[in-house]
Parts: sequence; structure tokens; C-alpha cells
Amino acid sequence: MQTSFRDALAQIANGDHHDPHQILGLHDVKSGKVIRLFRPGAYAVHIELFGKIVPAQNIPGTGFFEVVVPPQTSNHDYRIYHQNGLLANDPYAFWPTVSEFDQYLFNQGVNYQLYNVLGAHSIVHDGVKGVKFSVWAPSARRVSIVGDFNYWDGRQNPMRSLGASGIWEIFIPGLTTGARYKYEIKASDGSLQLKSDPFAFSSELRPMTASIVANVNRFEWEDQQWLSNRAAEATLPKPMTIYEIHLGSWKKSDEEFLNYKDLARLLAPYCKKMGFTHVELLPIQEHPLDESWGYQVTGFYAPTSRHGTPMDFQWFVNHMHKNGIGIILDWVPGHFPTDSFSLARFDGTALYEHADSRQGFHPHWSTYIFNYGRKEVSNFLVANALFWLDYMHIDGLRVDAVASMLYLDYGREPGEWIPNKYGGHVNLEAVEFLKHFNSIVHQQFPGALTIAEESTSFSGVSHPLEKGGLGFDYKWNMGWMNDTLRYFSKDAIYRSYHQNDLTFGLLYAFSEKFILVLSHDEVVHGKNSLLGKMPGDSWQQFANMRLLYSYMICQPGKKLLFMGGEIGQWNEWNCKNEIEWFLLQFPNHQGIQKLVEELNHFYLEHPTFWENDDNYSCFQWVDFNDRQNCVICYLRKSIAGNFLCVHNFTPTYHPHYLINLRGLYHASEVFNSDDLKYGGSGQCNPNPTILRDDQEDAYGLQIQLAPLATMIFKIIKF
Repeated sequence: MQTSFRDALAQIANGDHHDPHQILGLHDVKSGKVIRLFRPGAYAVHIELFGKIVPAQNIPGTGFFEVVVPPQTSNHDYRIYHQNGLLANDPYAFWPTVSEFDQYLFNQGVNYQLYNVLGAHSIVHDGVKGVKFSVWAPSARRVSIVGDFNYWDGRQNPMRSLGASGIWEIFIPGLTTGARYKYEIKASDGSLQLKSDPFAFSSELRPMTASIVANVNRFEWEDQQWLSNRAAEATLPKPMTIYEIHLGSWKKSDEEFLNYKDLARLLAPYCKKMGFTHVELLPIQEHPLDESWGYQVTGFYAPTSRHGTPMDFQWFVNHMHKNGIGIILDWVPGHFPTDSFSLARFDGTALYEHADSRQGFHPHWSTYIFNYGRKEVSNFLVANALFWLDYMHIDGLRVDAVASMLYLDYGREPGEWIPNKYGGHVNLEAVEFLKHFNSIVHQQFPGALTIAEESTSFSGVSHPLEKGGLGFDYKWNMGWMNDTLRYFSKDAIYRSYHQNDLTFGLLYAFSEKFILVLSHDEVVHGKNSLLGKMPGDSWQQFANMRLLYSYMICQPGKKLLFMGGEIGQWNEWNCKNEIEWFLLQFPNHQGIQKLVEELNHFYLEHPTFWENDDNYSCFQWVDFNDRQNCVICYLRKSIAGNFLCVHNFTPTYHPHYLINLRGLYHASEVFNSDDLKYGGSGQCNPNPTILRDDQEDAYGLQIQLAPLATMIFKIIKF
């Protein structure tokens, strides 16, 4: 018995004991009870027993101390000193804080409130206030909680293994919110590494990487009506004009980041004025490198500390909701960075990622790829999505780089990837994960949106699960974006040879529920700004911009515009600088902003452009064959009314342009991007002419065709 006891002491001292609670704390012995502590390097140790300070006896040569106590002593009758002098209850005097049921659900991949189980949580445990810590590290030999309270010494507070679940846990009495901490993990090879908490709600400001104990369940929300309406209207058609922004560079104060609250106070009125229904935030989960724009996530559950605390972010969302603006969050479940303090090789093994680099390493971004087939990893990600919907009240998740998840050979050459069990290149585990994610999100948060950034022809991305789809609400229309920008970048004299770039997208426009996007990816890395892409002299460049935006509004699909585009920013987006607001002192840029504002409100006020825009019945070609003049026209149709959209893609003015459209009773121009107020030439149509044949039957509409412009006519047909 003495040998086994000595062996256990040695295992704890060497960092190899899976359950230090068996030795440390209050235990029965033959002579009664004993309190045992591990304080390596200490000369003397005292504890508080029944309100009095008493010395502990050193067990020579071990680093352990004992106090023999009366048999009636309970866990609440004594307190110990933490290394920082805090007098509190003994961490080794408490039962586990993670239930067996929670462990079972986690190992099955269905613990959907895992964020309430793992991580750091301020609780009252057995009548004592403190913080419970729990982490998944199944291959670790030892896991310790380290922080300021124990001088970051991993020997002081080893955690208890909860067996086959792979979870380690400990309750530290006396700790409060704001405490910094990490996990010290001893791998199977004996190496030590410090890891941030994968479930931390808050982190230090980069370049520091410690996790911070934070509460996210105490904010007093005032958006109950918003959430109720969102759920009630989940299946109703709705307009969407999305303003995509990077919080760190939308606006700055003396080159510093603005707080979430300050951003909300500025952003809400701007979005309302400009007619944006939603903002889409480039990832605001914690990340170490500003230049990654947030796509290299190291803290999946933590709003970045660059802009404040988790409660500050909750205030941001609450304020936007009170002003009628929805929040979509970019979410990155496709990969994670190789930083040693984060998820990479978390317990010394490939835990969150695949061990084989042909499956687990992303050659494009030099990042690790999640192992979606591992239930606990899938649970980590699904619960993460639910966390942002639950505690942060966001309205939707735009899933980044879905194509990289769906295909095993994405970005790889032959021989650099492993086929699935059927010999194909589709990542079957990722497909199941995405279906699982969409199913649970829509089940638990009706009205919340899921959006896929998916750049291939993978079938059924936005189709319902019951019909074999992936279950997303929307898919980014990358094909439309690429075709459109390629066309607009060509000089007008060459556009007649490329009309298919404008018409091809209508062949598949109703195969998915699409969002038309002019996103951040198109204004970086040498691609030039949207305005910079436009050919011609200065007037033509601005006219092309007005044409581009108005063309997007008329096309079927929801709308997204990246910040800076609405003011005609000249330079590429730079995440280090705020967008070029100073340009609004110039009339041409004022005209672009005014056009975007009025276009958005025009779109919102006319259901024809959004209530059925995922169905072919909303669209009818009138003429797509005028290649010589680079003109296309079509109808947008609904029971709310019909509109004729005409686009002239050259700077040529046609004073008497004929549109063959039979059966017209009345036509009135309701929008013209060439209006003087936008900076155009003013070739508008106050009185378009309906042409009639000898039998007085209407056969066409004669208009002034403005140069590089969109004209929209409200029409009534017999």
C-alpha cells in the first residue's frame, strides 16, 4: 500500500497521474482524515482549518504536504492558499463538474450546448463560487490549468481525466471573470505545450494569446420582438441588401480600432439611410493576424478583443436589431491556422485535424483541415454555430470556402489527395457535417440564415435536406460575379463580342437560391477597386459603376456589396486603413452613394424584385440579341407589378431606341442611372412612346437610350 501511494505521489510530481483528486484534497486514512497538497519547492505551507491558520507537515523529498484533521472535517471546513495568496476552497475537494450524460452526448457528436459544458465558466459549485475548467484532450498524459493565480506553473493544478470521454476538468474556487488562463498539456511523448482554450469566450489582445474567463449569459437583451418576428417570418419572401464590412477598417479613430459600441452607433444609422437590411461581418472571431482579415481563426467562441469585450459585441448586435438591421457573421469551419497556441496538434496528436497531410493540410492557405468524420470535432463546430446564434443573437452564418470542404482534391494535384470510400473526390464527411449543421441551426433557430460561399457547380447547395440538398438558405453566385466583372472590365468597343457573359448566368439563375455579390475578394490582391476596374475616361468609369450597381439590383437574387463600393473608392481595400470617406467631398462620389441609397430603397419598396426571385416565373427576356449596341432588356414580373429593365453597356446615346414589346398599355420610367442627380448626362424618359401598328395594337416602346445606363420602366399590359 505504501509503495502504491508513493508511486501515485511520484506520478503527480512527474505529471503522469490521470486523476490527482485521488491523492490531493481531503481523504480518509486509518487515523482519521488528512488534507494533502502538492507545493513543489515550498519550504512551509499553511492552511485555514475551522477558521484558524495551521501548518502542514512536509512529506520529505516529495513536494507534498499533509495536515491531519479531525474525522468530522468536511470539504467546507478548510481553505488553502493559492500561489498568488488567494485564500479559497481546495480545488481537489469537489466532484466533477461535467456530467456523464454530457460526456456521452459529446462523444456521440450531439451535445448542442457544448459551449455550456467545456471551457471556463463562473459557477457556484456545492455552494462555493469559482470557475470550472474543462477541455478535450484524449491523448494527453496530463493537463493542468495555469494562470496568474498559480504563476503559470503547470505542476500546481493538474486536472482530472474523465476517462474514455477524453475530457479533463477541474473547479478552481475563488476565481472570477477576467482571470487569464491557458492549458498546459503534457503529450504522450512527454513534451509540454501551452494551449489557449478552444471554448474561451474571450482572449487577450494580440499578440498576447491567453484566454480570459468571461460571462456571456448576463447581457440584458432588448431585441425580443426582433427575434420573434424573425421566427414568425422565417418562410416568407423577404428582400436582402447586405452591406459586407470589415469592422477594423470601416472606420477608425486615430488609426485605432473602434469599440463595438461606437461602431454600432455609427453603423446603424448609416445602414438605415443607405437601405441595407443586413450587415455581413468579415470574421470577428479571435485571430492573431490583422492581415488575415479574421479568416485564420484561433478563438472560435471569442469575439475579437480588438473592439472590446463579448458583452460589447452583444451590445453591438442588440443595437443593430433595435434599428432594424440584421447581422450575418462570416464563419470559417473549413480550416484553422497552425499556430502552436491554438488547435493545432492540440493534445500532441492530430486531434481536430486529420493526421495525414493529404487530408489534413490545406496547400492554398497552409492551414489545417478539420476532421469532420470525428464526432467530437463535428460537435465542436456545430455547437460553435449555435453559440453565435444563442448567446450573440446573430441572424445568420455565411460559411466560408465551402468548396474547399466539399472536395478532397481541392487545390491539390493528382497523388496529393485520398479518394473517398467510393473512389470519388467528394468529402463525404464534410457533406454530412454541413447537412447536420444546417439541420440543427434551422431546427433550433427558425429564421436564422445559412449562406454558402461555394464556387463550383456542386448540386443542391441551397436545396432542402429532404430533397437531397445541403440545406443552405442561400448560395453566393460566384459565377455571376466573375462573368459580370469580366464583362465590365472590357472596353465598350469590345463588349459586343462578350454578351454571353451577361446572358449565361440566367441559364442557372434559378437552380439555387442565390445572392449576387460584389464582395471583398474582388477588391484586393491586385484586382483593383470596383471603380478602378471600369474602362474609359473618368465620366465613363463612374457611369459604368452606376450601371453595374443598377444592373445587379435588377437581376434575380439577393444583393451584397462590400464597403467602399458604395462611395466609389478608387484604391483597393487595405485592412490597415479606413475606407476613403474623404472622397464624398467630390460630386461624382456623392452621386455614386446617392445612387446606391436610392437603388436600395427602390428595391426594398418594390416586391417584384425580391418576392419570387428564386423562381423562373419572375424573369422574362425581351431582347438579348442586340449585340451590336450591347443592349439587353427583360421583364421582372410578379403579382405586385411588372417592370421593364433596359441596360445599355456602351457610351453611345440612342435618341430613338425601339424595344419590341407587344401588348403595352402604359409605361413610365421609374429609375434611370443616367439621372443628373447621380452624375449622369440626364438622358431620361419622362414620356416614353408606345408604338402602335395600323390596327392600333401596341408593338413596342420607343425610348431615349441613355449611355452606360440602366433604365427601369413600370409597365402595364393589356
